[in-house]
Amino acid sequence: MAITAAMVKELRELTGAGMMDCKKALNETDGNMDAAVEFLQKNGQAKALKKAGRIAAEGLCDVAVEGNNAAIVEVNSETDFVAKNEEFKTYVAAVAKQALNSSASDIDAFSAESWNEDASVTVQEALTAKIAKIGENLTIRRFKKISGDAVVSYVHGGGKIGVLVAAKNGNDDASKDALANIAMQIAAMNPQYISEDDISADEKVKIEEIVRQNALSDPFSLPKPILNDLFDKAQAVWSDEDKAIFEEKKSNMNYLPNFLSNEAKAALVTLAQENQASIFENKIFTNLLTGRINKQYKDICLLDQVYVKAEDGKQSVAKYLESVNKDLVITDMVRFETGEGLEKKEENFAEEVAKQMGQ
Repeated sequence: MAITAAMVKELRELTGAGMMDCKKALNETDGNMDAAVEFLQKNGQAKALKKAGRIAAEGLCDVAVEGNNAAIVEVNSETDFVAKNEEFKTYVAAVAKQALNSSASDIDAFSAESWNEDASVTVQEALTAKIAKIGENLTIRRFKKISGDAVVSYVHGGGKIGVLVAAKNGNDDASKDALANIAMQIAAMNPQYISEDDISADEKVKIEEIVRQNALSDPFSLPKPILNDLFDKAQAVWSDEDKAIFEEKKSNMNYLPNFLSNEAKAALVTLAQENQASIFENKIFTNLLTGRINKQYKDICLLDQVYVKAEDGKQSVAKYLESVNKDLVITDMVRFETGEGLEKKEENFAEEVAKQMGQ
C-alpha cells in the first residue's frame, strides 16, 4: 500500500512520534493505522529500555495546588537542555496534577495508575512514550502530597527547587502572605525539621555524636583548659621544631595553627581522641557541646532559624509567624531540589564530538 504524506501526518498527530518513525511504522504495517500505533508503542518501549540505564539527574520540580490540598513532584531528565524544553515542562506539570489526584503511596503504585490525560495508558506507559519522543531517559523520581487549613507553594529557579507549606489557622490573607515568605525561607535555608520536637531521640543522639567528634577533630576550638592539657601531652610527641614554634607563638593562639606543622596538628587530634573519655566528662566541654548542639538545631529547624527578612537580623521564624497570627501553626513542609543526592553525569563535549567524528 502506498504511504501518503497525509497518513504520516495523521499518525504523527495520534502519537507525537517523529516523521521518519511514523513513515517506517506505516511501511512495516502496510498502512494499517492501528497496527502502526501499536508498532510505535512497542518501538518506543524498546527505545526507553535502551535509555533506562543512563543517568537522569537534571530535570524539574513542580507543584499542583487545589484548595487545601497540594502535591509536589520531581521528574528527572539527562540534560538541562531538555529540562528547559516547553514540552518537558508541560509534562512535569501534568505529573504534578496526576500526583494531586493520586491515591498512591509510592512510586510503583503511582506508575501503575491510569494516566489522567489518557486513561487507556498507565503513568509508566505515558512516561515511556515521552522518553521515546524526547530522546532522553526520564524518570519520575518522587512525589508527596500535603493538606491543611492553608497550603502555599513556591517554585524557585525555574523548577530547580519546589516547596510546599501547610498550616492550620492560616486562612486570612496576612497569614497566607506570611506562609509564602516561609516557603521562600525553606527554599533558601533548607531546614530539615519544622521544630526540635520533630527530631527523633535516635537522631538527636546522632547529632550529638557528630558534634562531639567534630570538636575533637578541631582541638583549637576546644575550651582553653582542655586545649592546654593537650599541649602539655603533645610535648612528648612533637618534634623539637614544633615545640620551639609553640613556645614562640603560644601567646597568640589565633595564629599558632598557621605555624605548627601538619604532623603536629594531627598529633593534637590523635591526643584529643585518645583522651575523649575525660574530655567528655569535663563540665566545660559539656557546656560547649550544649551550645554547639543548640546552634545545630537552629540551623536545621525551621522555627528556630533566623527569619531571612528580619529587620533586626535576629527575629526567628517562630517569632515572625507569631507577630502575624499567634494561632498560625505550620503542620507540614516539603522541599524538593532537582537532582539532590543523585550522581550527575560529567559532560565532555570535546570528547563527545571526537567520538561522533570517529576520531
